[in-house]
Amino acid sequence: MRKFYVLVLFTIVFGILIGCGKNEASGNGKDTKDKTEEKTVTLKIGASSTPHAEILEFIKPKLEKEGVKLDIKIINDGIQTNEQTANGELDANYFQHTPFLEQTNKDSGLNLAKVVGVHIEPFGVYSKKIKSIDELSKGAKIAIPKDPVNFSRALRLFAANGIIELNESSNTNKNYTVQDIKKNDKKLQFIPVDGPLLVRALDDVEAAAINTNYALEAGLKPKKDALIIEGDQSPYVNILVARPDNKDSDAIQKLAKALTSPEVKKFIEDKYGGAVVPAF
Repeated sequence: MRKFYVLVLFTIVFGILIGCGKNEASGNGKDTKDKTEEKTVTLKIGASSTPHAEILEFIKPKLEKEGVKLDIKIINDGIQTNEQTANGELDANYFQHTPFLEQTNKDSGLNLAKVVGVHIEPFGVYSKKIKSIDELSKGAKIAIPKDPVNFSRALRLFAANGIIELNESSNTNKNYTVQDIKKNDKKLQFIPVDGPLLVRALDDVEAAAINTNYALEAGLKPKKDALIIEGDQSPYVNILVARPDNKDSDAIQKLAKALTSPEVKKFIEDKYGGAVVPAF
């Protein structure tokens, strides 16, 4: 009888211990899950829809496994996007090249910083009215980006192709204006237009110098459709941008590493066929 009571007591104690073990294991699982959720960081990133947001979407699943969730915001106004990054509405942005960032920092009193260079978008001139740049008529209207950096970039492209000549000695700030044109045999009229409207301007002008992201969004194929286009060695590398206080954070650095991975390089080469070129 005594052996029977001992056996019953042992069974009860053993059952309690097993139950506690299960509860403890269950609790540990919950704690682990909570800790994983706590470690996940969400980054709000402002980006142009093409190709920037497409590249970010490509790396999104990989980053989420590393504890970084991307909240991608499609943007249309570069200056406003930089201001939103500076004031913390966005954690970072990916849409611009270094000269544009430097000009915006100067003009708007911002202090945003380059994190990493990702790709180049060779800049081109397009037309619905002519098939060759040699067909430009005298006095033709040419739409070019309104912002000072890309306005200058467009003039440089025309000069590099012998269509105009720039007075380099008169230029001190590196951004050319129409006043720096010293030779313009065809009397071309350069019309400043907001970047996102350049594709639409093709109906009203003889040609337009268009940023590649806007050209791609409109279904244009830069390597095929552009009358003239920059080479792949363009200095206008598109960059990931953040603030000085967060650019070295673990999450931003994981994003930078993912954007310059071999997988992204292959994605860019396969998807854009030379219209977008990896810069790493």
